[in-house]
Amino acid sequence: MHNLAIALKRKGINVSGSDDEIFEPSKSRLAKEGILPESIGWNPDRITTELDAVVLGMHARADNPELVKAKEMGLRIYSYPEYIYEQTKEKTRVVIGGSHGKTTITGILLHAMKNLGKEVDYMVGAQLDGMDCMVKLTEDADVVILEGDEYLSSPIDRRPKFHLYRPQIALLTGVAWDHINVFPTFENYVEQFSKFVDLIESNGILIYFENDEELQKIAEQREDLSVVPYDQLRSEVREGKTIIHFNGREFTSELFGSHNMANLSGALEICRALKIDPNDFLESVSEFTGAAKRLEKVTETKSSVFYKDFAHAPSKLRATTAALKEQFPERELIACMELHTFSSLNKQFLPQYKDTMEKADRALIYFSPEVVAHKRLQALSENEVKAAFGGENVEVFTDSTELIAELKRIDWNGKNLLMMSSGNFDGVDFPDLAEKIFI
Repeated sequence: MHNLAIALKRKGINVSGSDDEIFEPSKSRLAKEGILPESIGWNPDRITTELDAVVLGMHARADNPELVKAKEMGLRIYSYPEYIYEQTKEKTRVVIGGSHGKTTITGILLHAMKNLGKEVDYMVGAQLDGMDCMVKLTEDADVVILEGDEYLSSPIDRRPKFHLYRPQIALLTGVAWDHINVFPTFENYVEQFSKFVDLIESNGILIYFENDEELQKIAEQREDLSVVPYDQLRSEVREGKTIIHFNGREFTSELFGSHNMANLSGALEICRALKIDPNDFLESVSEFTGAAKRLEKVTETKSSVFYKDFAHAPSKLRATTAALKEQFPERELIACMELHTFSSLNKQFLPQYKDTMEKADRALIYFSPEVVAHKRLQALSENEVKAAFGGENVEVFTDSTELIAELKRIDWNGKNLLMMSSGNFDGVDFPDLAEKIFI
């Protein structure tokens, strides 16, 4: 929301806002733009007839006093994705959806556009190098690139966000059940992607990962779309570097792993749809290292490397763990994962994690019983978690200090560390941890 506010301010729109808590870096960034609220909290007096629009954040409650007054006054109330559409409805909208890889593909595309000198608007779900705001909205750009999240739009609009963008060019990376608190069954989750395809503009383009069985079915439902399947780009690891083979040429890439070769392939097809030469595209992204927290390197020594990753869903764990092992097959891989989300801590969903970390030499799983209780979920035992993940390589921790102590006991010569979570392992400072264990 604060990125949207900054983007609108930079576009010349008069922006004000409210929140009951504002954390860093949002607070400093809003202050720098001159739009930090003068006071924290909700004040219905801020809602007046002078407002052209009220944009409602996902975490505001339905009984929010400012929202109640806006409704009473008959003001136009938008969810975040609705207002993004309102600002981009005259542009060519490119939307990247799917259970995994959305942020990375969006980041790849924006990196390419910048290096190729193409002006585009955008909305992306993570910080990217060289960009100080995750949203850009202008009058000049003809194309907007949007990360299409399937989570809900607002407290009063229960549609998935990506249903509201109505793209002319759409990409789907895959369907792997997530958000069990919103989509209680796999079938219900798949339905959201089917609806997304129904909402692509007439005579649009649908690009999809061809090895996903659900997407194969979904791609057949619209006869008026140009349907473009994609697979992984052909590549090899040579002296620790990824070399891509395409059209008889070799291209280097800082990205690695089968999932990222698929991500690059999908991004390439979007560029092809935008009339950008694939060779130019691959040259332009050779130095892209990824979005923040997506296989982000924390530190590296001659014999070890430490990566952190936002991975928390089963498909993401599997892909990220396999990628690091494939890139460094001669090194032992210690992979740590924090069960933190509602889905990951849910007993019904937990079996989805079976064998997702089988490529790791040691798989260290951490969860906090206090977080389970806070989310009002059924209590979990260490044995239940171990059984759900399966494999002799799995070890379970319920105390983050014990997990960190175990990491400090390991001799890291010839070993790599991967830490995956949508949380932070109870406040672990990753650079500080790297200094302590890689000495």
